[in-house]
Parts: sequence; structure tokens; C-alpha cells
Amino acid sequence: MLGFLFRLLPFWVREPLLIVVGSVFGVRIMYLALRDEVWVAAGIGVVFLLATAARVHTVVRALRVRRDPGPTAPAEGAMSGAAVRSQPQAPTVRRPAPAAPRKEPNAWGQAAAAVAVFVALGAALWLGPQLLPSDDGGVPQAASCSSGEDEELPSAYGETSQAVTGDELCKALNRSDLAQLLGTPTETVTVASGTNNTAPLTDGKIAQPEAEVQFETYTVHASVTYNKLSIAQYVKLMEFGEETDVRTLSVLGRPAVLSSDHTMAFEIDLGSSASGGPVEQGPLARTLSVALDGKDRGGYCDITVWSTSGGFPDDSVLLGIAEAVLPAIPERTV
Repeated sequence: MLGFLFRLLPFWVREPLLIVVGSVFGVRIMYLALRDEVWVAAGIGVVFLLATAARVHTVVRALRVRRDPGPTAPAEGAMSGAAVRSQPQAPTVRRPAPAAPRKEPNAWGQAAAAVAVFVALGAALWLGPQLLPSDDGGVPQAASCSSGEDEELPSAYGETSQAVTGDELCKALNRSDLAQLLGTPTETVTVASGTNNTAPLTDGKIAQPEAEVQFETYTVHASVTYNKLSIAQYVKLMEFGEETDVRTLSVLGRPAVLSSDHTMAFEIDLGSSASGGPVEQGPLARTLSVALDGKDRGGYCDITVWSTSGGFPDDSVLLGIAEAVLPAIPERTV
């Protein structure tokens, strides 16, 4: 199809285009072939250059023919003076004036126009994606929370008054200003998820929805545990645990505690053996635990931040996230 279209073009448009294309491809293929020492490709490049040289020769010969068309045949009826004198004069016949010769287009102009069109098309293909605005403005779309409407909730959620689901907690955590709160305003959410879990070692009787939002730098995890453990009791348990840098405070009029602990890292082999590696110590994480009501009657919300580099933001960042997320979690009533 492309060859048919090329044959439809005038000679002074088609040939310069083929010369430019053949030169560019031939030189490029030869360069890559010599750099990578691929001799088959070098042979293809030589074919491109020879075909281009043949077309250059054809164009040069055509230009010479146009410039020097050669002697023209003598006009009809032209004779020597002696012959004219010897013959009787014929009556003069008026012939129609010859039509004005048609002005042919300039060959050099056609060639220059063809090369200009080829360069313009190449520049449009090369620079088009950079100059034309894309649908999303060049900014990657942030991940959104998957809907869990079709997922059946564990019975613990029905037995717990005003318990939030993992999807609701994910939407509360995946805020448009979360990256700004973390101090990384240029980053976008890569993963956002929510799950309707239950607390471990409770036989599925304690609802514990969880949500997680990942950025390039930080990961934010939130969970709500609807048990009877108060923040005061939680702080006493920390004295026997491995939590470090424990600090009690108040968030939105509720008791809260800040602590640090290492996350867990483990590897799962999905090969034929389907075995997992040993559980190892992951990066250090900072957690803010806040009571579900001002009177600390049991239950709490955990907000944890960590990064693969092992660092985490200041405590003020966790306080800002908690103050933004907690209003979406109904206070617990007894």
C-alpha cells in the first residue's frame, strides 16, 4: 500500500523523499551494525546506501536532461536561399499562432518542498508526545480504594455497634491531602486497600478493620480494634513489651499513646516448593494509638507510618493524620 502511494507521487517529490529516507536508514543501520559488530545488519545498511546512490544518480541525470535538452529539429518548410529563389512563391497561408508553452514546475522547488514535508512529519512524530497535552496532564493517577460492597462481613461487625468497615476506613485514610500531611506533596498513592479483618486470637469475635495507603516514600496503615482494652491498660502492657520511645498524650480530647516498634519482613516463594522464608525484622515504624472515645472505655485506633529506608516523619505528622481520620470513625458507646 505504501509503495503504491509512493508511485503516485511526482518524480521530483518521490525521488528526493526516497533519497532522504534511504540515507537516514542506511547511515543509522551502518552505525548500529559497526557498533555492535552485527555484519548482517551492516549488509542491509550497504543495500540501503547503494539503492540511495542509484537514485541520486537518476536524479542528477534527469536534472542534466532538463538543463540541456539538445538541438531542436529545423522548422518545417525551412530551405536554403537558392532553393527558395528557384521555386515560385506560393500564396501565403496564415497559420494559427502556436499556443504558449506550458510552464513546468521548478524541479529544485519540488525537491526542496518534498524534503521539507518529510522533515516536518518526522518532527511532528518525534515532538508530538512531548508538546501535546495528555488526558491526565502528565500526572499519574492516584490509586483508589477498591469497593468491598459484595464482600460478606464477619459476624463480629454485626455484633459491634457502629463498627466501620475496611472500605470505609480506607476511604477515610486515602485523603487527597495525605501526601501533604506526610511532607511529600509531589507523591501520589500507588496502593490503597482495606480489609474486614478480625482481631487475632479472638476466634473471630472482635472486629478489626484495616486499611493501608502506600506512597513511594512512606506507607500509612490504620486499624480499629473494637475490644475492651483501654489506652491506660495498653500503656501498662507496653512496659512489658519491646516498644520504645513511648509517650502519652491527648488527641481530639481522647487519651493516646505514641510508640515505636519494628515491622516484620518475610518472603514467600511461589515456586514449586511454595515455601516461605524466615520472618525477619523489618524497618522501624512509629504508631499512634488513640482511644475510641474521650472516656477511654475500650477500643482504639492505630495509625502507623514507616518506610523501607527505616525512617519515619515527626510525631506531629501522625497527630495531623489522626485528627483528619478520626472524625470519620464513630465514637464508641457503651
